Amino acid sequence: MDNLEKQYVIDALAEDSWRMFRIMGEFVQGFEEMADVGKAVTIFGSARMDEATETYGKARELAADLARSGYAIITGGGPGIMEAGNQGAIEAEGRSIGLNVDLPHEQQPNAFQTDSLKFKYFFVRKVMLVKYSTAFVVFPGGFGTIDELFEALTLIQTRKIKPFPVYLIGVEFWRGLLQWLQGTLLRMGTIGEGDLHLFKVVDDVSTIADEIDDYYRSEHHGGFNLPW
Repeated sequence: MDNLEKQYVIDALAEDSWRMFRIMGEFVQGFEEMADVGKAVTIFGSARMDEATETYGKARELAADLARSGYAIITGGGPGIMEAGNQGAIEAEGRSIGLNVDLPHEQQPNAFQTDSLKFKYFFVRKVMLVKYSTAFVVFPGGFGTIDELFEALTLIQTRKIKPFPVYLIGVEFWRGLLQWLQGTLLRMGTIGEGDLHLFKVVDDVSTIADEIDDYYRSEHHGGFNLPW
């Protein structure tokens, strides 16, 4: 190895070391700022749906219901359904947490946050979204939303976390995914029948706050039964 190659290796190791410390710093910041959250529900969904859509209205309505029931609302902090969740929480005088991430487009922090954290790394943000949630509510969205959904389902399926309610909002939107899960994955044996009961698909959001509250109370009395 000549001197140029040695210098390249040294520079690469130094860069990786600084990256490691930045990752550690983001975890420390997140743990410190989220430590007092208490019970909370995370709302996922597309950044591209504005307030004129029915989906935005449902997310805002549900977030308000949950906030009135004493739950903090956690979102990715950006526009669209994330904004709707934060807005509903603020309007109900609840705690509204935005876990923002650096992106070249789409991700601008919305104006409805009582607590705003900023992350460089997606995987650090995902840890925070899961660690401090009592339930997930997943509205229609794109790659990021689906990634976060399957992250949660994988952790529940593999028992890396305690089971908690996962709601998919919009029967028509999720229909194709459900058909694929049932007709391909289940048929081929890559998932089990019970895996299809790790989530609930609904259109009506009016009962979700009460169902999550029932689950939360049962959890603190030694039970972990999902509310369906």
